[in-house]
Amino acid sequence: MRRFFKAAILTLLAAVGTGALADGEKAGEFDYYVLALSWSPNWCEIEGDAKGSEQCAPRHDHGWTLHGLWPQFHRGWPSYCRTAEAPPRRSASAAMADIMGTAGLAWHQWKKHGTCSGLSARGYFDLSRKAYEAINRPQIFRKLEREVTLPASLVEQAFLKENPEFNADAVTVTCRDHFIQEVRLCLSKALEPVPCGRDVIKDCRLKDARFTPIR
Repeated sequence: MRRFFKAAILTLLAAVGTGALADGEKAGEFDYYVLALSWSPNWCEIEGDAKGSEQCAPRHDHGWTLHGLWPQFHRGWPSYCRTAEAPPRRSASAAMADIMGTAGLAWHQWKKHGTCSGLSARGYFDLSRKAYEAINRPQIFRKLEREVTLPASLVEQAFLKENPEFNADAVTVTCRDHFIQEVRLCLSKALEPVPCGRDVIKDCRLKDARFTPIR
């Protein structure tokens, strides 16, 4: 019995140390932001097409879209925080679709992450757009005519070249299902580059990651 309780306690401590804290933390209490940029064609290949997402409709030419601006602790992250701020109006969520792909994603990002920012819904969306627009997204990826395979490190290098104020400790590239998935950049509350925490820096090591062109 003692072994059982000891094992359970160790498992719980490991989970707390490496993952998100319990939902419902106090709004505005966090250490820095993670700006997550998703390569839309790859997301459509992984799951968007199967969901019939409007983001993947042929008439759009989304490249690097804003997945979200996430309040982060040095270890772990808050989510679904307690806030007195009203949720965004439908028009406000819809207005984010040009950089986020869909209004639904914008609303979900507010509910899960924006509530933890300590900002109003409009303030959070405005800050998210400001952060997104401040990043130079390498144009070379928009010029691809066919799918290529490449080392994930090249994607990081391209972003570092276009954004020299960042260093490698503030940028990480993730993969999923053998595709380049996201570029994540760590920012202070004033949107200045800062080192990412250990649970954010999870660089994809693939040397043959797939990269799909804009359709």
